[in-house]
Amino acid sequence: MIDGKQLESIVSEAGRIALGLWPGAGNDVRTWEKTPGSPVCDADLAVDAFLKRELGALLPSAGWLSEETVDDPSRIDRDLIWLVDPIDGTRDFIRGRPGWAVSVALISSGRPLIGSLCAPARNEVWQAIAGQGATLNGTLLQSSTRSEFIGARVPAADLMKQDQMLEKVYQPNSIALRIAMVAADEADLVATLRWGFEWDIAAAALIAREAGAAVSDAFGRKLNYNKRDPRAFGLVVSSPGIHSATVEHLADRAASLSKQ
Repeated sequence: MIDGKQLESIVSEAGRIALGLWPGAGNDVRTWEKTPGSPVCDADLAVDAFLKRELGALLPSAGWLSEETVDDPSRIDRDLIWLVDPIDGTRDFIRGRPGWAVSVALISSGRPLIGSLCAPARNEVWQAIAGQGATLNGTLLQSSTRSEFIGARVPAADLMKQDQMLEKVYQPNSIALRIAMVAADEADLVATLRWGFEWDIAAAALIAREAGAAVSDAFGRKLNYNKRDPRAFGLVVSSPGIHSATVEHLADRAASLSKQ
């Protein structure tokens, strides 16, 4: 089995490749839409190709599931699989904003073993190994321990009327970085009410969990990975003390939206 330093080195190099193409550093990058409202750019593909080569060499037996690679159904039969989002937060990347990250997780039997995020425009490397805690730039993390739902900090640009008892804090475009904010006690909860993909959340969810946060889908259920349909409805990452209250607060909307 690989160790965390090997993965951290590869993901950090992927971050350097992305940073070398980032418009925020004065670079031009070609962009287009895979589907309406789903942007992609040259950097996504360059980082994806680098990670597929390097991670494949590091662990040849592992399967592969990435946002920028056509899904190979044979991954279902693999015990180990890499889950990769080469640039999570592509909109921030394209606009020259720093709220994006390279996200990589190694999954075994549906559970994350190692997760790594590199946010080079923010000089951040996040890492977690199952059962061994989580770090940011080598410093051990302790997640939010808030026990009161009202007033909880949530990364958001705007809040719906029914959520205005919460407190807005800075929101990076990357969902992985928003999850990591809970791990670093920069936010108390992150919640989504939409269908999302495993590669968006696997690494960050492990980082949050290893820092002490509670992690589930929108209904409070445990997250599973390497499913035939690599999606889950919604996400709740929060301090353990407000997780049940968050799930309850969202329950009616989750039930309605999951059927659409």
